[in-house]
Amino acid sequence: MKTQKYSVNQYLIETILAFVKSGEIAIPEIQRPFVWDSSKVRDLMDSLYQGYPIGYLISWKNPNVRLKDGHNAEGKKILIDGQQRVTALTAAILGQKIINKDYKRTRITISFHPLEERFEVFNTAIAKDSHWFPDIAVLFQAETNLFTLVNDYCSKNPEVSQELIFNRFDLLKKLITKQIGLIELDSDLDIEVVTEIFIRINSQGVVLSQADFAMSKIASNELYNGSIIRKCIDYFCHLAIAPEFYNVISEIDTEFAASEYFKKMSWLRNENDDIYDPAYTDLLRVAFTSEFNRGRLSDLVSLLSGRNFETRTFEESIAKQSFERLENGILNFINESNFKKFVMIIRSAGFVSSSLIRSQNALNFAYIVYLKLRQLNYNQAEIERYVRKWFVMSALTGRYSGSPESVFDFDIKNISSKPFQEFLQNVESAELSDAFWDFSLVQSLDTSVSSSPFFNVYLASQVRANDKGFLSRDISVSDLITHRGDIHHVFPKEYLKHNGLKRSEYNQIANYVYMQSEINIKVGSKAPKDYFMDLLKQCENGKLKYGSIDSKEELKNNLAQNCISESIYTMDVNSYEQFLIERRKLISNKIRDYYFNL
Repeated sequence: MKTQKYSVNQYLIETILAFVKSGEIAIPEIQRPFVWDSSKVRDLMDSLYQGYPIGYLISWKNPNVRLKDGHNAEGKKILIDGQQRVTALTAAILGQKIINKDYKRTRITISFHPLEERFEVFNTAIAKDSHWFPDIAVLFQAETNLFTLVNDYCSKNPEVSQELIFNRFDLLKKLITKQIGLIELDSDLDIEVVTEIFIRINSQGVVLSQADFAMSKIASNELYNGSIIRKCIDYFCHLAIAPEFYNVISEIDTEFAASEYFKKMSWLRNENDDIYDPAYTDLLRVAFTSEFNRGRLSDLVSLLSGRNFETRTFEESIAKQSFERLENGILNFINESNFKKFVMIIRSAGFVSSSLIRSQNALNFAYIVYLKLRQLNYNQAEIERYVRKWFVMSALTGRYSGSPESVFDFDIKNISSKPFQEFLQNVESAELSDAFWDFSLVQSLDTSVSSSPFFNVYLASQVRANDKGFLSRDISVSDLITHRGDIHHVFPKEYLKHNGLKRSEYNQIANYVYMQSEINIKVGSKAPKDYFMDLLKQCENGKLKYGSIDSKEELKNNLAQNCISESIYTMDVNSYEQFLIERRKLISNKIRDYYFNL
């Protein structure tokens, strides 16, 4: 029989709030934005007042760590489920301010209508209506006298019964004596078990990721800058998306604004590049993997707890060293030079728009490669070449689309233990054989999904080669992508629809090109053989109808750049399938040449 690794206890709400105030229960989300809207706080108060259950809270005890003098330091309980509910309770009952979505400290004030036994979020209409009690937090203050409160209310509303109001206020005050269940998980549970318990208990089916657990461990650690490291991660990721948030941090968090961390990320206030906008999960994963040579975030959770994997005990020295290493990894991640050079490398591979990047994990591991190779003292030219190739290879093969953690772990261990070129060649031999280029990739191009990673890599290859848009002499594919040009059809969509083809048939990657809209309008719904007849005349007499190409040599080059054979000159609907087959092969060949020349 397995030993139960958790306990289930019922506590009064006032006891839970006392635990939070004393720090016995740590709420790691306390400095992060409160994601509930005010109406949910109102509904929570109503549920408690009506006696409805509000679900279980789940806490996970930090392990007791062994100190140098042989004593144990008692671990805190971390609230891993119920953070929003407890924060709502502290806001409504204790009157504490919350941090809103703009990271500003604000109050959520809940009002109570004792006659109707109804709750509402305080507003100007309530302020003018004496029948509302404007702020229930006043009722729970230690110095509040219930009789005085009732007298004040009844003096403003002389028609109401004092006894009724007293009973209603008394009932509301007893809200904090309602019970709430707390499931307390043992400190020695593996993170996988904790995750499984969380998923099974959580009625909303919310999945808490291992990054969430790691962030909870970081924030609840007071010895090794946990709170400020947590803020560093959150603020960097928010600034990367919203540079104007810089001034908000300066105003609302003066302590952090005075820290070295803030100075090291201040460059983001003028940064608008959106090629790489990491979420906290991305930053944590890259910092951890590049610094610890491990790919599983469950290992980070254990290390931050001080886990000795050999003795299966918890030691303060391991926790201390792990926090120091993680901090170093984070600082390397947010370093302006590192970040900008990495983004420059991705751009140099032809990925000039975030729309071309569909795998965040491919981007994450490419940054890991960059940071790791710098750490291993590779020269800059080698780093650039290897990062470009690794990123494109990952995108083409979907390397991190399945179980990214296990692949991250495999890859970082190989990069750390052998020359990168040797490992890359091994991966290329396994993943990018002739069979991949001649068959697998060609087959993968048989799709109508324009956001396909294969099509995106093809477009990146065009950008890198400075190819021109279809039938354009001066406007490049890069121009069309970055200025939000449109993807059009070589065989016009209306032409194929008119000839009975279905959407999945005319919307094929191999029929897509970046093309100036004005040229596309001129092409209209003509068969290729018809509009190319006009184009050939245009190249003979110089009278422009479609774009600016006025010589057969230019036309030939443009077709080659767009992976279209000259057989297009005579093609109509009967040749469409042949055209798709030919073009898929040409696109695959172009991508192969592009990859091996990165």
